[in-house]
Amino acid sequence: MNKQEYLKQYKNQEDKVLLSFIIDKIKFVETRNSIESTNFLNLYQVSLVENFLKKIKYSNYSFWGGYEMAERKVLILYPERCNQIMLNKYFLKIMSVIRIKLPETEKGKYNHRNYLGGIIKTGLDREKIGDILVKDDGADIIALEEIKEYLIQELPLLKRFANSQISLQSIEELDIVIPKIEEIKIIIPSLRLDNFVSDLAKTSRNKAVDFIKNERVFVNGKLETKVSKQIKIGDIITIRGKGRFVVKEFSGNTRSGRTIAVIEKYV
Repeated sequence: MNKQEYLKQYKNQEDKVLLSFIIDKIKFVETRNSIESTNFLNLYQVSLVENFLKKIKYSNYSFWGGYEMAERKVLILYPERCNQIMLNKYFLKIMSVIRIKLPETEKGKYNHRNYLGGIIKTGLDREKIGDILVKDDGADIIALEEIKEYLIQELPLLKRFANSQISLQSIEELDIVIPKIEEIKIIIPSLRLDNFVSDLAKTSRNKAVDFIKNERVFVNGKLETKVSKQIKIGDIITIRGKGRFVVKEFSGNTRSGRTIAVIEKYV
């Protein structure tokens, strides 16, 4: 595999570094006949890597974030001899859950940013941490197996978690949080993606176009940079920093011909 030949079409240096790392991992799989995995990848990185693997026609891979709807995922590369049973065992051993249970006096006090901020304060890189599932009485933090002991040791030292119960759970014991959904209605001139982004992010049309061009928008988990992409019922639109939205239905038109869209917003 000619690494430089594959990478020369990518302009962004961070993309090149990541894809170079993936190519090296593929070589390890082929030469060592072993299963290899990465740190957690965000939505953009998952989309980038998946498109790259399809481009080079590499099919022995899987993404896993601990549960079906995970946003942050690990890439797992495996040799031909690997079967689903072997893969499933590997899924279970590469990540764990750090459970934080808040005392009664602090229930409902912290959001996702508070938990993530605490983790970053311990000195860990974001890529070692997967999704953080927040509940009223605490949170389940999905983490790579290699840093679980470090987190168990360091989190209780933070003032915000000093009175909390912090325990280690297997990934099978993950408490999957059903997200709260708020139904909203937006009125758009057409079903183009930039119109949806403008309304959902509560910003101008020009700014919405910037969001899309700057690779901050995903449709059904895939990076989308085409502002004119037509959105349909059931599509999931994720805007980094703004949230995740599901297009539930088109409920009619205004007198001026604009479309009324019913949206489910994850809150």
